[in-house]
Amino acid sequence: MNLPPRINVLGVGISTLTLDSAVEAVVEAVRTNQQGYVTVTGVHGVSECQSDDELRRIHNESLLSTPDGVPLTWMGRLQGVGAEQMTRVYGPDLMLRVLERGQTEGLRHYFFGGREGVGELLRDKLLERFPNAEIVGTYTPPFRPLDEDEEQALLRELNELQPNCFWVGLSTPKQERVMADLLARFGANATDASVRLPSPLIMFGVGAAFDFHSGLIPQAPSWMQRSGLEWLFRMMKEPRRLWKRYCKNNPLFIMRAAMQLTGLRKYKLPEQ
Repeated sequence: MNLPPRINVLGVGISTLTLDSAVEAVVEAVRTNQQGYVTVTGVHGVSECQSDDELRRIHNESLLSTPDGVPLTWMGRLQGVGAEQMTRVYGPDLMLRVLERGQTEGLRHYFFGGREGVGELLRDKLLERFPNAEIVGTYTPPFRPLDEDEEQALLRELNELQPNCFWVGLSTPKQERVMADLLARFGANATDASVRLPSPLIMFGVGAAFDFHSGLIPQAPSWMQRSGLEWLFRMMKEPRRLWKRYCKNNPLFIMRAAMQLTGLRKYKLPEQ
């Protein structure tokens, strides 16, 4: 399949997408029997990649890396040709649109993540909104990595249920590592896996979307999302957990972006 080009945001390739084109790309990936993962990438994710080469590799090897934060779309437009129509592809919005489109495309969904009971609550809330959606399973993983028996049980269940969309509701960068690891060890190209992931299967790292859509955490007002101020709303709601992230990453991102755009520092993508 033809994937959209990527812009360079501090060495992380961000796909030049709109919400509509992102949904179309997902549907096309399922139609063409693809396996892959989608990273929903904002300032936090790009900033984490600056000190983690492996995480940067994971983002750059994704099927898509959507511009989850408004500052990433600004970076795209400032870089010019090919990104003028690029808009924010927010993880919770992408989830809703794929669920909606999946009602007519026959997409099957599986929820992996959240605290105990969140997956089931999320399923029930989304079925109220999209009654014809096929949500075939949920799984609440432990905080530790899955052991071998748990991994094999999960793989057997996925092969039995045959989901096309595997939604991962963990925090960044944990969710990106989980998706990349599952694909590397159990994907169609894995060399020594006794049980493999089903095909087609597209994995999505959507973080707080599980809590938003289950009604456990309120979303920022639309005007704050459009203005690039969602981080402020979230920090006000969860100051203990998020203040260090935003107070450190946001100023550093602005400084690094300015250095990239003015040519004071070069950031290369793998193919460059």
